[in-house]
Amino acid sequence: MSSNPKIVVFKLREVVYTLLLLFLAALLILCLVLMFSGKSEEQENTVQTESAQTQETDTAQSTSETVSYTPGVYTTPVTLGDSTVDIEVTVDKNHINDIRMVNLSEATAAAYPLVRPSLEHITSQILAEQNLDHITCPQENRYTSQLLLSAVSEALRRAQEP
Repeated sequence: MSSNPKIVVFKLREVVYTLLLLFLAALLILCLVLMFSGKSEEQENTVQTESAQTQETDTAQSTSETVSYTPGVYTTPVTLGDSTVDIEVTVDKNHINDIRMVNLSEATAAAYPLVRPSLEHITSQILAEQNLDHITCPQENRYTSQLLLSAVSEALRRAQEP
């Protein structure tokens, strides 16, 4: 029997490309696992507790239904990057009638796409409850919602002043 040795030749470039490809594939898998893994209940409870504490601190409203406002339109500026947007709150004697955003340029709206949906979410809850207690913020835009909620709270605080 004759022994025929087989010689395999690898080019260094092919080895480097293969190792680089394997590294990138492992990195992609790690990113996907981290992205799609759920948060633990402890982290979610911490976020909800922080959100509730911030809302309690920011809202100076009483929980009674006898809140009295000075009727009018109250605005509070919110700085988003280089531009300023006004949050406008319209109230009558006992009710919050409307909350809207004014002076929002197209460039700012494009740069901060979560601002409008966050304000709509907050506005629907405030108009239904007529106070700032128990307002929930979605996890994906909680910071934007808290910024807008503090602006609304400031406007309502000024509406309550005698």
